[in-house]
Amino acid sequence: MNDYNKNKQEKKEQSLKEKRIRSNATVYYSRPDIQKSIYEFCKKREVSPRFFEGFGKRPDELQFPGDIFELVKKGATSFHCSEEIWSNPLDIETGMSNEKLNELRTGWDLLIDIDCKYFDYSKKATQSIMRFLKKHGIENLGVKFSGGKGFHILVPWKAFPEELGGKETKDLFPELPRKIVSYIRQGSEKEMKKMLPEDFESQFKDSELKKGIKCNNCGEIAEEYIKKHFYCPKCHREEIRKIPKNSSDSEKEYKCPDCKIPFEIDNFKSKTIYECNTCGMSSEKNPENFSRHIETDIFELMGLDLVLVAPRHLFRTPYSLHEKTSLASVVLNPTEQDIENFDMKDAHPLKAEIKDFMPNSKENEASELTREAIDWYEQNKPSSDSEENNPSGKYADFKPVKLKEILDKNFPPCIQTILKGMKDGRKRALFILINFFRSIGMEKQDMEKRLYNWNEKNLEPLKKGYIKAQLSWSYRHKPLLPPNYNKDYYQGIGVIPTQEERNYKNPVNYTIKKSLQNKKTKKKSNKKKQK
Repeated sequence: MNDYNKNKQEKKEQSLKEKRIRSNATVYYSRPDIQKSIYEFCKKREVSPRFFEGFGKRPDELQFPGDIFELVKKGATSFHCSEEIWSNPLDIETGMSNEKLNELRTGWDLLIDIDCKYFDYSKKATQSIMRFLKKHGIENLGVKFSGGKGFHILVPWKAFPEELGGKETKDLFPELPRKIVSYIRQGSEKEMKKMLPEDFESQFKDSELKKGIKCNNCGEIAEEYIKKHFYCPKCHREEIRKIPKNSSDSEKEYKCPDCKIPFEIDNFKSKTIYECNTCGMSSEKNPENFSRHIETDIFELMGLDLVLVAPRHLFRTPYSLHEKTSLASVVLNPTEQDIENFDMKDAHPLKAEIKDFMPNSKENEASELTREAIDWYEQNKPSSDSEENNPSGKYADFKPVKLKEILDKNFPPCIQTILKGMKDGRKRALFILINFFRSIGMEKQDMEKRLYNWNEKNLEPLKKGYIKAQLSWSYRHKPLLPPNYNKDYYQGIGVIPTQEERNYKNPVNYTIKKSLQNKKTKKKSNKKKQK
């Protein structure tokens, strides 16, 4: 068949496929229960209809359930919505700054997109991720079929702490969910290995296994380099160059910049080194950190990809059709058995039974997952990210003051007021206390004891998991001074600093000054007694 006839045949098949999906869409989306399900889930989300091969305008949103069928009558075949939740999706503009997006964003759901070309292994991956999440205290999950060969798992915004390290969690998008997804990937892969058959690797004989030198710090395969020692036989100039072992540069001929003749290589001084691009370790400094290893990256081998979180990323809404399969993105019961028993034919549009994709999560249910993910990332993050959360500006070199004696009477009145317990503003108060205690050098054990005791005095105590998450975040970063008195933090929680406090600008300055004054007073008193 020549190219002309081939293209003609492909267009004919495409036309028939498009007619079929459009016909199915008209019947399917006419159902009021389907319209209501999509509409309810998409409230306050950016929505974009797909017109078979192309998406509609952005931004857009659904005003009424009936909008869905009106768009279908205009040619829409599926609907896609954002992970992010907005105060008004129509106010979004392309190229908008992060600051403006943060103002509009009111939250985000953690959406794990399991995309694998092997349907049975998509099931296994989904089950392993569910198992991993439940180990972190997350009992309420949303799970749905993607409509193709994968699944979507949802951990809703309600499950996450509202603040972390004094920052609103809603503003930590997409960095925080990316860290969480990376943590879930490495943890669930270990779970998945327990679920695979013994002959698993033999099914992928043509695939390249992940082998080489492993970094024992983070478990990733290291990059191999040759540190070649060049010398010029004429002028005796010497140079050392680090060259990737399997690159074209390893065979390249290098010339002396002075004599213009080819360098010779001193093989006795040249050596092979290994570097981990994930955690920055090098075999030159830490040779014991590297060992020979052959390992199968399960997810990679299967072609499975947990799609990374991205700003304004869209995913197929629950009960939306899939253009390639004509199947519906149906919601499943979030149990391993239901995933195991699920068959693609169960997603036939005529069989779709309405279930709620949004689980009824408990407040702060994902605090442990968030805390563990942050801890894991801090230990395994790429070296280029090592300064990501370090303080900058005038506080870049701030070091906590180590007071020999920490007395409550030296605390400023605003801190003493907070320590009596709070009716409102507990989370902001916690942020102030953590940074205040760390800044005056309070021991970790004493600080935690005081914080939990303080929490019991609050009219409505914070969840212990929330306090743990804030402490974990704080321990992984350099100490910060608590907010200055001229900030809205104190007035915003009903604690008004006195004029005396304001003269010191910051609670830490006040405490240091009072401690020194008391120390001098104590010395004078002791001298008088001795006389």
